Amino acid sequence: MTQCKSGLFKSWQIKAWQAGALLIATVVATVGLGNFESAGAQQKEPPPSREAVQYSFAPIVRKAAPAVVNVYVRSRVQTFNSPFADDPWFRRFFGEKFGEPSERIMSSLGSGVIVSPDGLVVTNTHVIKGRGETEVRIALADKREFDAKVIAQDDNTDIAVLKIEGGDGHFPSLQFEDSDSLEVGDLVLAIGNPFGVGQTVTSGIVSALSRSEMSRSDSQVFIQTDAAINPGNSGGALVDMSGRLVGINTMIVSKSGGSVGIGFAIPSNLVRVYAESAAAGRKVERPWLGAKLETVTREYAEGLGLARVAGAIVTRISDKGPAATAGLQPGDVITKVDGVEVSDARSVLYRLTTKGVGQTAQLSVIRKGHPVDISLALLVAPDPGKNDVKNLSGNHPLDGARVSNILPGIEDEMNLDDTEGVVILSVRKGSAAQSLGFRPGDIILAIGNTEIKNVADTEAALTERKRLWRISVKRGGRVLQLQVPG
Repeated sequence: MTQCKSGLFKSWQIKAWQAGALLIATVVATVGLGNFESAGAQQKEPPPSREAVQYSFAPIVRKAAPAVVNVYVRSRVQTFNSPFADDPWFRRFFGEKFGEPSERIMSSLGSGVIVSPDGLVVTNTHVIKGRGETEVRIALADKREFDAKVIAQDDNTDIAVLKIEGGDGHFPSLQFEDSDSLEVGDLVLAIGNPFGVGQTVTSGIVSALSRSEMSRSDSQVFIQTDAAINPGNSGGALVDMSGRLVGINTMIVSKSGGSVGIGFAIPSNLVRVYAESAAAGRKVERPWLGAKLETVTREYAEGLGLARVAGAIVTRISDKGPAATAGLQPGDVITKVDGVEVSDARSVLYRLTTKGVGQTAQLSVIRKGHPVDISLALLVAPDPGKNDVKNLSGNHPLDGARVSNILPGIEDEMNLDDTEGVVILSVRKGSAAQSLGFRPGDIILAIGNTEIKNVADTEAALTERKRLWRISVKRGGRVLQLQVPG
């Protein structure tokens, strides 16, 4: 799997294909189906008119291309000239800034799409994310350049929103199309800046919908296309035949790093949620389900007597959560959301996220072999209490970690299986916790001989200085044992 940082598009002409279609139609009309003897016996004829072979994507490109921009990112990273500068154990004893300081400039290039005339740009988080101080610059198709600031970014969905600074407030922009209206086989164009060669357009079709196997987020699905996407295309536009935005190109499957005809785009319906939230100055609020879902496997389907190996099975219900209030039960299999079939657990959460908080979703459920309709109110999770979340600091290995009790909303958002322990929400850059490799999503189970059940247990266990810190951490279903000198 390769994340593309720009998109290469060779302009594919479809004239030959269309000419062939016209030729077949002409022959059928002339001799009739019953008179065909063999392919070799068919009489070949030229297209009936010049206009018949002059079909072109040019009008669509003229409409869409001005709103697709190049995104240049420069990061100033301070490094220290020491052979041990990258060793976390060395930095722990001798400090973060051992050796001679030097500054290094890191540059990257990707694509973006202007989605409002006032200069709101959507792109991928991996395009604009750098280390240290970062500068972002936008280059338009008409060669104008502007600085831009990052107003929102989400690592899980790989969506970032930028705002162009300056200009007249009348930038070319693309309108969002309903990505649910796409069908497999629809023609699409991908526009971006592959390999930094300049704006390029490629054509293809929608190869598949609702792909979720490669997603890092539990609420994300992708549009699959064979339109050529290459490094540098990330953040670029996938448009339909009306020149409307149906997706943001984000990654490819490739062994070589170049396009092999398997590319993926984030659906416009999810991108629009983040763009509108960023424009309004608020964070995207994901609906709180209050239930644990798993994708229906072949074993599940056989055991439950399901006709299709698709859907999401409810494995756990949180007390007093929206799912419990709606009447969902463990063992229920969700097959549709608002009448749209769902293939797996991610598809269900994607549908709920794009539906939006404050709405009501209609779930089609199979319960013990019988269909059941459920109305689910989409609510936000309750806010944590003042003692539920803490920023840890001090002379200990978890300095710089922000931790939380495993609350129902956090359990849903971070897709956790555990209900006890504390989870790391974030890790401050340059902190002891970061240097030791702690990550968001890690669950602290024990510190020394103290079993950790909540934030208060964590704070108490860290107050006493130790000659050797022993910390049990659960990550990805595995329990890791960390030992750090005090």
